[in-house]
Amino acid sequence: MPVPSHARGYESFGGSVGRTAADSTPEWTAPPAAPEGAPNIVVVLVDDMGYSDIGPFGSEIETPTLDRLAASGVRLSNYHTTPLCSPSRAALLTGINSHRAGFGFVANADPGYPGLRLELADDVLTLPEILRANGYATYAVGKWHLVRDATMNPAAHRDSWPTQRGFDRYYGSLEGLNSFYYPNQLVSDSSVVDVEEYPEGYYLTDDLTDKALSYIKDLRAHDATKPFFLYFAHVAMHGPLQAKAADQAKYRGKYAEGWDELRRRRFAEQLAQGLFPPGTEQKPRNTEPGYEAAEWDSLSADEQRRYAKYMEVYAGMVDSIDQSLGRIVDLLDELGELDNTIIVFTSDNGGTAEGGPEGTRSYFAEFAHIDDPDWVGDVPHDEDLIGTAKLGVHYPRGWGQASNTPFRFYKGQTFAGGVRVPLVVSWPKGLPRGEGDGGIRHEYAYVTDLAPTLLDLAGLERPTVRNGLPATDFDGVSAAELLRDPAAPTAHTEQYSEMTGHRGYYRDGWKLLSLHERDADIDTPHWQLFDVRADPTELHDLSAEFPDKAAELAAAWDESAWANTVFPLLTRADLFRRRPAEARFAAPLRLLPGTPTLERYRSQRLIAYRDFAITAELAEQGYRSGAEGVLVAHGDPLGGYLLYIENGEVVLGVNSYGRYDSVGTPLPVGTREITVRATVRPRLRWDFVIEVDGTPLAELTDQVQLVGMAPWTGISVGVDARGPVSWELRERRGPFRYSGALRAVTYTPGPIQVPTATIDAVEREAEFVAE
Repeated sequence: MPVPSHARGYESFGGSVGRTAADSTPEWTAPPAAPEGAPNIVVVLVDDMGYSDIGPFGSEIETPTLDRLAASGVRLSNYHTTPLCSPSRAALLTGINSHRAGFGFVANADPGYPGLRLELADDVLTLPEILRANGYATYAVGKWHLVRDATMNPAAHRDSWPTQRGFDRYYGSLEGLNSFYYPNQLVSDSSVVDVEEYPEGYYLTDDLTDKALSYIKDLRAHDATKPFFLYFAHVAMHGPLQAKAADQAKYRGKYAEGWDELRRRRFAEQLAQGLFPPGTEQKPRNTEPGYEAAEWDSLSADEQRRYAKYMEVYAGMVDSIDQSLGRIVDLLDELGELDNTIIVFTSDNGGTAEGGPEGTRSYFAEFAHIDDPDWVGDVPHDEDLIGTAKLGVHYPRGWGQASNTPFRFYKGQTFAGGVRVPLVVSWPKGLPRGEGDGGIRHEYAYVTDLAPTLLDLAGLERPTVRNGLPATDFDGVSAAELLRDPAAPTAHTEQYSEMTGHRGYYRDGWKLLSLHERDADIDTPHWQLFDVRADPTELHDLSAEFPDKAAELAAAWDESAWANTVFPLLTRADLFRRRPAEARFAAPLRLLPGTPTLERYRSQRLIAYRDFAITAELAEQGYRSGAEGVLVAHGDPLGGYLLYIENGEVVLGVNSYGRYDSVGTPLPVGTREITVRATVRPRLRWDFVIEVDGTPLAELTDQVQLVGMAPWTGISVGVDARGPVSWELRERRGPFRYSGALRAVTYTPGPIQVPTATIDAVEREAEFVAE
């Protein structure tokens, strides 16, 4: 008999239903299935690595895995990306121009405009969402940086977290960077990993690689044929630069000749490989104020020795990335799946100038930029500590220019040094091997092309709807034909770029560029015009010779900027603006013992540029003799402070970006409250006072304020979790959990105090990755 009209729940059932199974027909639904023989896809994205840092693009650094993939695959010599981290990641994962995807800047601001939402919109499909709809397993490890820093905490909405944007599994850091020995916060799927102490020998790149391999092995243990997408977004090479001792040792002494000679050798190798046509000129050293790199021979012997050590660390990190990729390739080989796996290797932008002219011992201190001879950012330091867990260094920008050989400028600028990066694609089953032409393609391609290209190569369809909304169209175009045929022309013929006032427009071999000067009107560009077919290194400005072409491209930039929500153009002060709702982060906060380590940004808002008080409430009976341990800790080796009790004393320790000072005072039995008061002083300093039951007993004055994203690790109660604020204390006592009865720790922030002399430093905190 038919189903009665008043019955509910059968409307979409495709079988037949009677009163019993005997007179019914079952139906089963199935999840999406990938086409037969669909390839696996692995995208390896490196952070802040320039054009020349791997063997297939001219480097002396050992990259045997990439050499192997390039030899059997394709190299794109004319591939471009955006100038910064978050915008490139958004464009890569969506196929949409970065501003239109909401990421006109890094996810460390919140100015309140459409092109700078710094969260992925509901109508924007991501590559993993598309692939999952086509029957793929989807995994991500490493750096995400597509979540506003105010929403990295577990209480925030998670609409832009990886597992809400198409990934089945995720392990890594939501941040834009991290320590390689003591990550401040790791996330597994959608939960923070509650780590108290990292194991001996821990190194972040190895941890991420282990997790990626485990995801693949787990999939194959349960499904032998389902294709997968692995997005491996390295935290390296972003500062702070830290490399394992063995990887550093491989490059000991190899950079003593300096960055000028390194650039010469790398460019000669690039010409020999055919990456550029004969007659291409290399950019002489950058000499523009604020971007200049010193002549190596002008440096003292001490400077040369110290600067070379930075590059040894950097090379060791690149080597480590190749080792990581080698482990993935070996697993695919073992599974018999390497031939049918598309592997893409590239960088999010060019090498950086963030280390300044001399390099810095503290990556975070560098961005305070205080004109003070006692400032700790660039003072000489123990060279043996460069690259270790005890310092968070970055190289001098001369090495950044060498990284970007043979181009001008760095990460953050729209010139080629900031946006032209290596791209290697390998798919033995589906792409021709590099023979004759060496597998090199010289046609223009852009980061938004990667998503449509991968879908085209795999023969997959893109959904048209997301969350009931029409999905935003791709801005990128497929480069599949370009990969298959060395004679194929590019389908991507024009492209705008913009970052903090720096502008660019490419059309059919012409490129219009403007370098925004810090104090200049942001909407008055000084345009330069280049024929990049004949002048790929952008050395010869033709704007005076071809004014009509310059005017044509300037008008095209303006039109494209309106079409992609680039306007309004924002100064650095505009980018520093935050939404009013964040004011709640500066309200008094009471933390109970056992509270997981507080998230970094949320913790920093309690103390940044302000007076504050921290009160540790002991149990009703008060302090008892013999109780000891950490009451509260905030930070790690890269900067922080902690309050602990040991041997009958209460001690305040302050780590000023690696320089540690402390003060202690005897603690009377029965003490109920211990308070630390921090008072803002000129020159970005704090004075600290320890109060015991309301009585001031000790002070630590003239301490450097922790700004520029420090303290890096958030607040822990009753333990010094993750990275140690004090090396000496960690070596003696470990995380040093408090053994007495601690009721709570309360933070009471005062109002923000930013003297006129330090306003520039506050603005620079917002642009820390825009250098």
